[in-house]
Amino acid sequence: MTVSDAGDEGPFFHGTRVDLQVGEFLSAGFRSNYRPEIVMNHIYFTALPDGAGLAAELAAGGGDPRVYVVEPTGAFEDDPNVTDKKFPGNPTRSYRSREPLRIVGEVADWRRQTPESLQAWRDRLAAIRSDERGEIIN
Repeated sequence: MTVSDAGDEGPFFHGTRVDLQVGEFLSAGFRSNYRPEIVMNHIYFTALPDGAGLAAELAAGGGDPRVYVVEPTGAFEDDPNVTDKKFPGNPTRSYRSREPLRIVGEVADWRRQTPESLQAWRDRLAAIRSDERGEIIN
C-alpha cells in the first residue's frame, strides 16, 4: 500500500453502484456524481466505510450501492472539497488520488441511510449545485 502525506494508513473504502471484482481497478476520468458536467481528475475514497456507503447511495447509476475495500496504487492527498473548505482538518478521512485504486474486497455490513436521510442529502447537494460556492476542486 502507498502511504501518503495524508498520514492515514487505512483501510480505505470506495462507494459506487458499479459491480466490481477483487483485483479490478477504479480510476479517475469519469463524471462527478455531484456535478455531472465535470469529468473528475481524481478518484475519491475514505477511511470510513459508512462514508463510502453514503457515497454509494448517492452515486449515479442504477446498480445496487456497494462499498469496496480499496488500496491506493500511488500517492494520495486529503480531499480538498471537504478538508478545511467545509470541515476543519479531515474528520471525514476523505482522500483523492490521480492513480487507480485496486479493489481488495467488498464490505457487506455498512450502515444504510434511511430514505429521509438520503432525501436530505440529495436536497443539500441540489442546493450546493445551484450555489456558485459549491464548486468542485478538481
